[in-house]
Amino acid sequence: MTFSHSNLRRFSCALLASVVVSSAQTISIEEFEPKSTLRVSEHLLTRAKFPFIDVHNHQRDVTPGKLDQLIRDMDALNMGILINSPVGGGSGKWVADAHTAMKARDARRFAVMTNIDYTNLEDPGYPARAAAQVEADIKAGAIGLKVWKHLGMLLFDSKGRVPVDDPRFDAVWEVCAKYKIPVLIHTADPWGLFQPMDKYNERWLELKLRAGRNQSNQHQFTWEQLINEQHNLFARHPNTLFINAHLGWLGHDLGKLGELLDRLPNVNVEIGAVTSEIGRQPRASHRFFVKYQDRILFGKDAYNVAEYGVYFRLLETDDDYFDPIRKYHGIWKLYGLALPDEVLKKVYYKNALRLFPGLSSEGFPE
Repeated sequence: MTFSHSNLRRFSCALLASVVVSSAQTISIEEFEPKSTLRVSEHLLTRAKFPFIDVHNHQRDVTPGKLDQLIRDMDALNMGILINSPVGGGSGKWVADAHTAMKARDARRFAVMTNIDYTNLEDPGYPARAAAQVEADIKAGAIGLKVWKHLGMLLFDSKGRVPVDDPRFDAVWEVCAKYKIPVLIHTADPWGLFQPMDKYNERWLELKLRAGRNQSNQHQFTWEQLINEQHNLFARHPNTLFINAHLGWLGHDLGKLGELLDRLPNVNVEIGAVTSEIGRQPRASHRFFVKYQDRILFGKDAYNVAEYGVYFRLLETDDDYFDPIRKYHGIWKLYGLALPDEVLKKVYYKNALRLFPGLSSEGFPE
């Protein structure tokens, strides 16, 4: 068979077109970024309707220049108070220095939490020493205790993993109860990160992009085990106020989270890093926020000024089908809850003013 020059040219063009089409049909999920054709009202908020208190915010740098920048950010966002909750290593001298620095800049706008000191955990005198350190930090200005996920997941002693409800920390929780300071506790990670990385996993993309978060291949603990330990801790210390970070990773099961709140009146929740869970079920979330309006606090977690607008839009508007903060938290769009003003006020600031001792109410509406 022979080809004329024109036939060969047509054949080459057709072959190239088929390659392009084939390539387009096999794009990766990371590359898939469809542009919505939906035309609906949009409210791109950059400032909260009411002043708010961020109870979950990590600021290791508390130098004067950094604090000046934070005040400018806070003024733009309508953030009334920032509560600095260090992930780890934030006890003793660090807390005292941070409190002094933040108080000097603006005592009304800043507050700080402390952490548990886990060093020499197996010493016979550890429980008393850890409790004494938390008490000293409270006297130095800390208004809360932040507990990160390394308790339960990453903390080990000579016998193995240290569970969330390890009795060696009982004295710490009792000190918090004595001074009526809340414990902001982050236990485990989202359920999907503990499941097989297969086509059924909603967190598949996160597992691909953040391989270090994959818990499905370890056999030291399960998600259910960690959550049960945490809930047992709450039940064993009814006089201690707990704030379960990230909706306790139960944003995908608000019925179960509601049962926990009904059973344990000392437990509250905050909403950091779970906008994708809240926003994909707007009617159920609206009902949950209205029913538990006295138990929900505003928290952001990772500090990024540009991302606060998604929280405001989610809570305040009835917008349809808008982009999440992070695609890998779930490949779906969000829908606004349009919460009533009285619910917004509680989530934004009233609940935090009630739970955290010593916060200034200046500048917050009644």
